Amino acid sequence: MRTRQILIAPVLCGLALLAACGLPGAPLPPSLELPKPVTDLRAERQGSKVTLQWTSPRETTDRAGIRSMGATRICRSIAPLSANVSAPKSCEFIRAVDVPPSPRDNPHPASTSFADTLPAELQSQHPLDAAVYTVEVLNDRGRTAGASNPVSVPLAPTLPPPDKLETQVTAEGPVIGWSVPATKEGLLMLPESANRRGNPAYGYRLFRREKDKPTAQPAVIPVDQAMVSPLMRQPNMNVRDSSAEWEKTYVYWVGVVTSVSANGKTAEVLGDSSPPAEVTVHDTFPPRPPQGVQAIFTEAGAERFIDLTWLPSTSADIAGYNVYRWEEGVQPAKINAELLKTPTTRDPNIVAGHRYLYAVTAVDIRGNESARSQPANELVPK
Repeated sequence: MRTRQILIAPVLCGLALLAACGLPGAPLPPSLELPKPVTDLRAERQGSKVTLQWTSPRETTDRAGIRSMGATRICRSIAPLSANVSAPKSCEFIRAVDVPPSPRDNPHPASTSFADTLPAELQSQHPLDAAVYTVEVLNDRGRTAGASNPVSVPLAPTLPPPDKLETQVTAEGPVIGWSVPATKEGLLMLPESANRRGNPAYGYRLFRREKDKPTAQPAVIPVDQAMVSPLMRQPNMNVRDSSAEWEKTYVYWVGVVTSVSANGKTAEVLGDSSPPAEVTVHDTFPPRPPQGVQAIFTEAGAERFIDLTWLPSTSADIAGYNVYRWEEGVQPAKINAELLKTPTTRDPNIVAGHRYLYAVTAVDIRGNESARSQPANELVPK
């Protein structure tokens, strides 16, 4: 009896396992193969061109790899300018572009970009509104998991840039100038309500970068008269770049900035850039001469000399000083062999009964020498 129970037990366990293995699992729904929606859409506007950038999805909504992807649709709608950008209820599909999916094994997927040109009539009819963009990624059957995050840019019209920049290098730095055209574009095309509120306003922005660093972030040079009316004729604007460094070559360009305010939000749009102007900031400018030169005869025992002192040059890049001596009717001659680092020296090469005149010059670190100072004179007693 006991032997029969021992034999039956394994048989029952095996039957139970077979029964369990034969049970069908819960059916899995077929994958719709919908690419995940874009979540990093960005927009930047300059002039009438809006550049959209985003990362193409690498997975479907059920976390599978994308085997085949359809087109990506670009959507644009009009909404009031606001600090809060919300998804549009309806929009205009302006373009469908073919974008490949991002590889799943690439930790740094490449960014995709698309350029949209805003029609001029759209800008003039909606100066205080915004263009809201979204993108939708479709599968190969034309279905989508939804729109991307919305982004917006102001629709305010921009003005054309100066057609030419004039440059001049001065002792205080390069000066960039341009003519201000008297144009009726922009303000006269706006609705009366916008004109009454002073929207939009216009100003200039001056950019600079070093010639040998074409990919560097450009510096913005402050423009004193920042906001000007495009209806006001102003012969020219001149901006001094006091932050430029000597012996460097820079590239400058200018754009007109449009500023708009509506619904608690203030936004700026940079217009198209002017033709670039290249400037080599070469220092050929002498420093300011020293002041207050004094010459004093001194006798100490058997030694006789003339002590010289002066106030240092007020220029910032002084390397040293030269001292010149002469007598009436004689050309000045330099008496120091090397640049003097301090504003004082002593002249022991004097002759009793002679009157000497002295002048001092300043020399900068690039070898430019100033004009001579006002002379000082001293008589050597007999």
